[in-house]
Amino acid sequence: MDENHKHIEQNRAKIWQIALFSLNNTSTNLFLAMMGYVSYYANGIAGLSVVLISVILTGMRIFDGVTDPFIGYFIDKTNGKYGKFRPYIVLGYILMAVSSLVLFFTTSLVPFIIRPLYFIVVYSIYIIGYTFQTAVVKSGQAVITNDLKQRPMITFFDSTFIMFAHGLVAFYVSVYLIGKYKTFQAQELFSEFVITVVIVAGICSALAVIGIWSKDNIAYFKLDDRKQQIHFKDYFAIIKHNKPIRMLVIAAASNKFAQMVYGNSTVLVMLYGILMHNYPLAGIIGIIVGLPNLGIIYVGIHHAKKVGQKTVLVRSTWFAIIFQTILMLMMIFTDLTKVSLTHINFITIAFLLVFTMLNGVKSISNNIVVPMIADCTDYEYTISGHFVPGIMGALFSFIDKSFSALGTGFVGIALAIAGYSKIFPQVEDALTPQLKFLTIFFYCIIPIIGWLVTIFIMRFYKLDRNTMRGLYKK
Repeated sequence: MDENHKHIEQNRAKIWQIALFSLNNTSTNLFLAMMGYVSYYANGIAGLSVVLISVILTGMRIFDGVTDPFIGYFIDKTNGKYGKFRPYIVLGYILMAVSSLVLFFTTSLVPFIIRPLYFIVVYSIYIIGYTFQTAVVKSGQAVITNDLKQRPMITFFDSTFIMFAHGLVAFYVSVYLIGKYKTFQAQELFSEFVITVVIVAGICSALAVIGIWSKDNIAYFKLDDRKQQIHFKDYFAIIKHNKPIRMLVIAAASNKFAQMVYGNSTVLVMLYGILMHNYPLAGIIGIIVGLPNLGIIYVGIHHAKKVGQKTVLVRSTWFAIIFQTILMLMMIFTDLTKVSLTHINFITIAFLLVFTMLNGVKSISNNIVVPMIADCTDYEYTISGHFVPGIMGALFSFIDKSFSALGTGFVGIALAIAGYSKIFPQVEDALTPQLKFLTIFFYCIIPIIGWLVTIFIMRFYKLDRNTMRGLYKK
């Protein structure tokens, strides 16, 4: 196809609009962080087995991906008085909030024989709401801005807010909730947890609606005078002729699989609670490294403005591999139980430095793919004349979630094979050689393999800075 078929008018945004819209991603990540602990609720409170929970959550993650193409299709068909994106933010939040409350408050109360089915039905409703809101995350930035120096700012705000969201949730759980209730086998812990998340995520969603409000109208949808005709077959056409989105989704899927493994709540319990014998550190350390991480993210985004998002993704991923390897060697050859915030020593300083650098570059590599979807959306418009942010975001999410779904199931099945088929490892468990190996395997080896795949695939992604500059009118 002729890549000069169309050029795109420049569209810039106020910085506060980009910042507030990024809170939509924060809202979904608050729910995601909470649902990271749902296996402990389903196992310890609802009484479901480790294997059954792992199979259910893996299936639900795949279902999450399957719903994306449908939601993306409807987003591209939506051009009403309330915009293309705002209705899906609001409806998505409502579905997630209601289903989360129902799940954590009532699952353990239904008869045990129908409890797995009940859990699946309620969780499915949550998944639909989650898909509504995350589809907007992947597609809405296409109308916020297309300025090459502004798009990296989406990554800056996403990385910053998500880092604090996950960090504060970890602190809230490991320090406050566990300190208050002592164990994950307390219904009151999850009741308080879900109410808190629903309130905070609701505030974030409301601010996101405000952020995209003035941009969420037909003036920014790049529609021709005639009505844009979008069909499900366009998914296959896009996959066929849009090589950049193919490469991006494969690279991001590999990255997300790694993220789902090392970020699994059970893996974090194994790392901080068992290997380091200091589970509250899981939350405290996120607060400590927060400001240094912001500095790393800022440097990365400033660099992306100069060299482009593709280059920064590759470079940050290489740095992640380097720092993860150093951390792995520390886990093998040093005693991480000596890491202490009350008695500072060399191991503590070394661990904090490596952890800070690692999490900073991971924040960049994990989140810079989102504005890169917008680059692929603009590229699609130049070669086909179709402005389809919903389809592009949904296509990305479908493949991304389908592959990353394996991460949750992978951890559960590997633990079951290792002997943890009835109950997940708990913070009070003693460290064994087997648990140490599993922790290193989940937290270090799998991510390194995933990142190497990402770097290889990005060699075939052609939307670098120079290519993108050619898409826009001066």
